[in-house]
Order: sequence, then structure tokens, then C-alpha cells
Amino acid sequence: MTAQQDIRIEPFFLPSETGPLFCIGLLPTQRTPRAALLYLHPFAEEMHKSRRTVALQARRLAREGFAVLQVDLRGCGDSWGDFADATWQGWLYDAHTAFSWLRERASSVPMILWGLRLGATLAAELSAQLEAVPHHLLLWQPVLDGELFLNQFLRLKLASEMLTVGSAQVDTKTLRTRLNSGETIEIGGYALSASLANVLAELRLESAPPASSTLWLDLNQAGQLTPASTRVVHAWQAQEAQVTVSVIAGPPFWSTQEIVECHPLIDATTAALLECWP
Repeated sequence: MTAQQDIRIEPFFLPSETGPLFCIGLLPTQRTPRAALLYLHPFAEEMHKSRRTVALQARRLAREGFAVLQVDLRGCGDSWGDFADATWQGWLYDAHTAFSWLRERASSVPMILWGLRLGATLAAELSAQLEAVPHHLLLWQPVLDGELFLNQFLRLKLASEMLTVGSAQVDTKTLRTRLNSGETIEIGGYALSASLANVLAELRLESAPPASSTLWLDLNQAGQLTPASTRVVHAWQAQEAQVTVSVIAGPPFWSTQEIVECHPLIDATTAALLECWP
């Protein structure tokens, strides 16, 4: 257990039926938490590129009186398994396990699912499964279209081949065919299984409205929500979902070449949560 000013930071392994999940818990030491957040991380290398900004946000929230639980899903970070072991249903199970653990220890305060990129998409799907459990959603730049996201990830292999051998040896169509046949493919050091890839390709955030009030924060240098994100928000609102949207000018820290801190997003998130839970 470590302390930083008025917060307590505790790394630990959370037992689950499939294997231990590495977690970091952050708690304010001077007061009962205003609310408790479960953070769900993004996919593959985006997880590592975003760790710095997420850590800064978690510490900021803990100093402001919020409890935060960060969990590495199976096959990711320091949790059990290899990336090839990851499945979408397994990640949902892990997220539900972590949510239940946090809820047992913070039953008297509001619960918030906080996700970044594909973790935000996972949080939205988990929210639909938790319809009977009071909670809220905090989404950072959610992935809208799983097929588009998968194809962008597969292009990393083409880019790597162009750098190493001077030309791409395969195209995304060929890679998708290999995945559809059940093959596991190595992409940028990550063994992507056919089962995970096929589920990712079917994800459409528009068709999964959350069962809770949602704060959606996008990063966009133009200061406006993209047409694709606008379409999803409007579709959710048409299905009576309560969605509040904020667009912040800042770098896409989950995909930059160097590690980048996004303080405008941290400030906006903190202010929004304090407005809801003063």
C-alpha cells in the first residue's frame, strides 16, 4: 500500500473463477467517497499509450474524493493469461467481477463505469447487462464501429511489413479471411484470436444504448463532435438514453507515438463529476 498526500493507492490481484486480475485501487483518505468508478482500459497498444493520462486522472479524482478501481482484463497488462486468451465475453465477465467487488465495498455511493476507447464500448455493453443495478457511465472517445476498428488494427501488420521488407505481404481482406477460418494472427506483438476478432467486427455502439445516464467526452481539435459520434448519440437519445456530450480540444493520447498527457480532458472530466457529485 502506498500513500500520496491525501489518497491511498493499493495494487492487488482480484480473484476470479478464471484467473487473478491485476487491479489498482485509489481511495481518498479524508472522507467517504463521493462516488466509485471502475475503469476499463482500451485495446492492445492503446492501453499502454494511455496509462499515463489515465493514472493522472485516477489520482486527481481520488484527491477530489472519488474512489477508483483500475483493472487489467484477462490477457492484458499484469492479469492472468496471454492476449490470445482474450475474448469479448471473458472481458465482460472480468468487468462484471470487478464491478461487483467494488459495489460490495462502496454500496452506499453512486457507481460509475468509466471506459476509454474499446473499454468505453465494453462499459456501454456491460451497462445494458446491469440495467437493474443503479450506475452511471463515463465514456472517453468510445469505439463506434467494431469492423472499422478491427480493420484499422489489422493495417498495423501491413505497415510493419512495409517497414521491414519494403512492401505489404498481405492485405486486410486476406487477414480477415484467415481470421474467419479460425487462425490466430500476430499484429504488432499481440496474438489476435479469431474468436475475439469476429466479435469485434460485429460491435456497433449505435445498437447498444446504455441503461444509465451517460457522460460522453470526445477529443477533437475542431471542438465539434464528429458526424459518426453525433449519429450514435442521436440514436441513443431516440431510445430515451440520457446522454450529455462534451468535446475537448486535445491530442489522441492513446495513439500518439510518444507518451502524451491530456490535461484538458482530465480537467473537464473532474469538473463534470464534481458538478454531479459536489
